Amino acid sequence: MKKFTALLLALVMVLGLCACGAKNDATTDIADSTTLLSNVFAQYAEEEKFPIGGGSGESMVMDAPGAMDMADTETLDFMVGLPVDSAAMIDDAASALHMMNANTFTAGCFRVTDSANVETVVKALQENIQARQWMCGIPEGLVIYTVGNYVVSAFGNQQLLDVFTAHLTATFEGATEVVAEPIA
Repeated sequence: MKKFTALLLALVMVLGLCACGAKNDATTDIADSTTLLSNVFAQYAEEEKFPIGGGSGESMVMDAPGAMDMADTETLDFMVGLPVDSAAMIDDAASALHMMNANTFTAGCFRVTDSANVETVVKALQENIQARQWMCGIPEGLVIYTVGNYVVSAFGNQQLLDVFTAHLTATFEGATEVVAEPIA
């Protein structure tokens, strides 16, 4: 009986360890691009926060990321760097911009409709942002991550990028860095 009890306890411990080690795929809980960015910014400590606004058109919000108007492809390009010809590959987008100067920090999130196009959207964002002529200060860096079918880009001050990427990767364990480079 003691052997049976010991074996049963060992089995319970092994199953408990397996359950603790199981990882959730957080990408299944993402309702849209605004939710993804909001979840990241919700992790910011008070001393890490800065004034942000998000969205475009009727969906502009203060102090939070906001949904972008998908019909306004020129604003998607201007505000978050998604080229007009890439807009057909996404069905949802959100933004979060530093309210004092968008070149200090700008984040965009895009839900790509077909996973086969994720790499194409990443490359288009990278090339479009790097090709910009900057006014009112040049951003220091550019990062682009993928989280499932979502592409998340951010450019601006390197310290703000580092905080953002730390919270992005902590919030979504499936976040994969695909671009991390200085702005040329």
